[in-house]
Amino acid sequence: MPKRDDPETIGRRVQQLRRERGLTQRQLAEPAYTPAYISTLEAGRVRPSDEALRHIAGRLGVAFEELATGRPAHLATDLRLRMTEAQRTLATGEAGRAAGSYARLLAEAELHDLAEVRAEALLGLGECALETGELAAGREYFERAEQVLAAEPLPARVPALRGRAVSHYLAGELRYAVYLFESTLDELNRSGLHDPDALLLLYAGVIGPYMDMGAHARAAQAAEFALALAPRAGDPALVARMHRSVARTLLAEGRIAEADASLAKAAELYRTLRLRTELANCHWMRGYVCAQNGELERAEEELREALAMLTAKRAALYTSQVAVELADVLHRRGRSEEAAGLLRQVLGDLSPERGAVHAAAAHRLLGIIAEDARDTEAAEEHYVRALSLLERAGAAGDLADLCRLLGDLLRRTGRVEAALDAYRTGLGHRTAPGTTTLGPAPAQPLL
Repeated sequence: MPKRDDPETIGRRVQQLRRERGLTQRQLAEPAYTPAYISTLEAGRVRPSDEALRHIAGRLGVAFEELATGRPAHLATDLRLRMTEAQRTLATGEAGRAAGSYARLLAEAELHDLAEVRAEALLGLGECALETGELAAGREYFERAEQVLAAEPLPARVPALRGRAVSHYLAGELRYAVYLFESTLDELNRSGLHDPDALLLLYAGVIGPYMDMGAHARAAQAAEFALALAPRAGDPALVARMHRSVARTLLAEGRIAEADASLAKAAELYRTLRLRTELANCHWMRGYVCAQNGELERAEEELREALAMLTAKRAALYTSQVAVELADVLHRRGRSEEAAGLLRQVLGDLSPERGAVHAAAAHRLLGIIAEDARDTEAAEEHYVRALSLLERAGAAGDLADLCRLLGDLLRRTGRVEAALDAYRTGLGHRTAPGTTTLGPAPAQPLL
């Protein structure tokens, strides 16, 4: 039952409603109570029982809950329906319209002091901001949701923690994103809070940062845990997201058929749930799998499908990331000029604070294209820019490869000492398989 207001507030409310309806205290009281009781109640000097409030609510023609809390009857049900509609709108990729719905829900939740609805609305606004690439705003919404849920058990706070971690990841702050994921997983597993949905959300989310940091063994372990947890999870959209994340580690291990099967499962769930943006992300990952397997024609088809779906729904940051993957496929298919044009467009949409790892990938590919055209000066400039972005992000795996490219370029142009420095930098960033600089892996779940 919703928490009641204090006696003084209830008393003022009873008095206001009674006067609006033109009733005397005697008319309101009879036959069960006395006018003196109503007078004492309206003055806020007595805490009315549920029985008394039900009698008074009946005489005033309002719902018991509205009299006790000041909230309109069926408000919670109405807000729940509208929240579901906002979630569906976001799922179809209309982040702008969904944000408007969540903002209205947040205002009503704050007006009526509904903490649970307020937290959900803040989470929704955070997800909308991630979708449109407004990472700082998204992080602020997730932090506010955490504050609202501060007294709740950790599993209830996981969606907000995961959202904050993802916002740091997309901004290129890989190490801090992994810290947030790992510390939360460690606390959940060590304290015995084995909530399948919460654990699945975290294990699926940490795979991307692990892969970008070169911690492939940890990514593979997180994928195995996620796959084991999936049958116990209650949210099909969450299971679909897990399959999409896991595909990346399966591919890194050379398990191409299994990666493709995971993506097929995810796509089918997304189609059933009508989650358009997530389905676009599935096409993106399938394009990535095909590109790694040398199926360039199919890779281009999948990536173009993803790009069209994301562009139509203005998912700015994700659109830029898919465009980098598509440019790589176009370059490998001999269409370097088209690829370069796409990459220059991407760099106009990204910045060091917004999609740093993908901006670095765009510069790296532009460097390779420039080298192929024998423009070593431009190639070196792009490699150096990419190096700066990756060092800031801590993307060890990509850094090592980039230093090799830069070192090879410097060696070919006769700058041997500079080339050796580049190679040494790359070796310095090669972490041992499965490790990060963050210490031991988090405690394992009870499976």
